[in-house]
Amino acid sequence: MPLIRPVSDLRNHFTDISKIVHETAEPVFLTKNGYGDMVVMSIEAYERRLFESEIYFKLKEAELEAKSTDLRHSHEEVFSSLRKNLVDKIGNDNV
Repeated sequence: MPLIRPVSDLRNHFTDISKIVHETAEPVFLTKNGYGDMVVMSIEAYERRLFESEIYFKLKEAELEAKSTDLRHSHEEVFSSLRKNLVDKIGNDNV
């Protein structure tokens, strides 16, 4: 369940809010005059959500590409190509 606090708590109870967002890794929703105003979260939680958002975007992009073509690659084709690119870049045949 989301934690909702008045925006004045940011000034009056900053350490409590900071402790909550770090311990729970969840955002705290702040209200002003009874309406949503802003969200406070730890940097770690923000970076995690940003990363998850990027992954979602890349998966959506891959899904759209898959719908636009019948071309498919096997696991072996993909990893063989990756190995070749690594060998070309670092020059190590033990990849």
